[in-house]
Amino acid sequence: MEQPSAASRSVDSDGKTKPSASAADREADQATEATLTGEPALVVDSVTKRFGGTDGVLAVDDVSFSVERGSVVGLLGPNGAGKTTLIKSVLGMVLPDEGSVQVFGSDVTGGRRAAYANVDAMLEGARNDYWRLTVRENLRYFATISGVDPNSVTARHDRLLDRLGLAEHADTPVRKLSRGMKQKVSLASVLAGGAELVFLDEPTLGLDIESSRTLRVELKRLAREEGLTIFVSSHNMTVVEDVCDRVIVMSEGRVVADDTVERLLARADRDLVRIESPNVDERTIQRLDDEFGVGTVAQTADGQQIEVTASSDSLYDLMDVLRDAGVQITSIDTVEPTLEDVFVELTGDEGGLRAEPAEDSR
Repeated sequence: MEQPSAASRSVDSDGKTKPSASAADREADQATEATLTGEPALVVDSVTKRFGGTDGVLAVDDVSFSVERGSVVGLLGPNGAGKTTLIKSVLGMVLPDEGSVQVFGSDVTGGRRAAYANVDAMLEGARNDYWRLTVRENLRYFATISGVDPNSVTARHDRLLDRLGLAEHADTPVRKLSRGMKQKVSLASVLAGGAELVFLDEPTLGLDIESSRTLRVELKRLAREEGLTIFVSSHNMTVVEDVCDRVIVMSEGRVVADDTVERLLARADRDLVRIESPNVDERTIQRLDDEFGVGTVAQTADGQQIEVTASSDSLYDLMDVLRDAGVQITSIDTVEPTLEDVFVELTGDEGGLRAEPAEDSR
């Protein structure tokens, strides 16, 4: 039988002999007690990981943050920023050289079974489901290995299937589904056992626009109504900006920003005005660039669209220049910064970003 990647599911397995039933019960009780005391869902303290010895690659460099229960936190960073290594270090799949990780108050090095009892993950590039089983069978299977009687969560599974648009495919083997549908099955399987902290790596990969929006609505609902804590790593700025309460940005192994989406947008050093005109010439564009700074210049059906750097204080000066040049203005608008703008300013990386997915995976 085809098997999901162990890394994507067995985050609570360290290869050691499993404790006896009584010890397992004690560990589970400790995890529950830590959860009820209001401990953060996740605390990462000074985690560092280097590959290849002292002269090797420093993948994660002294990273610290905490994640409150019931929040949705995004992780952004260019390729090679250390995101994957950080997630694997948190999940116990990579052993950090320095630092510590606590999940619901339990240190993962001192009690892995207790720490990961309420954790699940969906990792990009990993086999997250059994493709020969049906959709519903996958949900029942992963509920079982999470220690939950699948018969006790049938209603939960029905809700997941319905909300994620999988109900009519419930009895279809996963291997027969499209890439986008498989992605939704992976998410449903992660949520099937009732984990309280989930890690989602590129959760909307392969989804069409409507499916992506449906998934985002469901993630926000789960956090708001059921207290689920969600840690999302994605290159899709639309997903992160829409779903996350807070965003952590990494670059070259370090955290370069950690704040709410609103505050990150507010800190963007960008005052842009977009002007559309049918008769602006190259000489005027050059003058605008010399006096204010010109960003993009694009051809439109009715002329040109120009982005000019102009704060509220210099807007009147800009209008004077345009009037003197005899420029006819079709429209003029202030350009609000986006999370992508902030990301580029923080990391200097313009590649690898994705807007709303367009692939039709129905």
